[in-house]
Amino acid sequence: MKISVVIPALDEEGTIGAAIASAGGPDVEVIVVDGGSRDRTREEAAVAGARVVAAPRGRGHQLAAGARVACGDAVLFLHADSTLPAGFAAAVRGALADPAVVGGAFRFRFDPRPLSLRIVEWGTQLRVALLGMPYGDQALFARREALEAIGGVPEAPIMEDLDLVRALRRRGRLARLPLPATTSGRRYLEGGVLRTVVRNAVAATGWWLGFERERIAAWYRQ
Repeated sequence: MKISVVIPALDEEGTIGAAIASAGGPDVEVIVVDGGSRDRTREEAAVAGARVVAAPRGRGHQLAAGARVACGDAVLFLHADSTLPAGFAAAVRGALADPAVVGGAFRFRFDPRPLSLRIVEWGTQLRVALLGMPYGDQALFARREALEAIGGVPEAPIMEDLDLVRALRRRGRLARLPLPATTSGRRYLEGGVLRTVVRNAVAATGWWLGFERERIAAWYRQ
């Protein structure tokens, strides 16, 4: 089973190389979808061995563009500030060996991991256990046939990961892998852990209630 790893990026100079390096392996292609970076993201991605394509800015647009050009039997979506664990490819192939499984996600982990972020990790594990709704920073993956059946990645201005998970769950089961995908804690620490958690929770609540996505995105960026 060939795996395509799609990494949306915007001004990720200095971090994109680690994401690409973590995604390497036999029968794995890495695609970086650049949304108009003004730094050396594209150059660093190419040097690291990734295929670089361009797309309109916005994670939903970039993920959808990457999925369209991917050649893999499975497509894995990795944030540019995240890294995959050793053995990720074998874990994905093992999960998708079950025909009832249409996709899945990894366990969520921060780096660094002060107490405040370990509490966020615990909350994420609880949310996934209770609701079965992993987020995009858990390295979501999907079987190509399932992804095509739902029309590809939803190109929403925000919460495209939840749209994707909801659509995939209608096609089959999502696997929860015990291996951790590690995400930089920079955004939480710089923006304030509590403030970031509350902002994410309010945006997710708006999604659950069916608020207009443009309205949620405009509020989130304030």
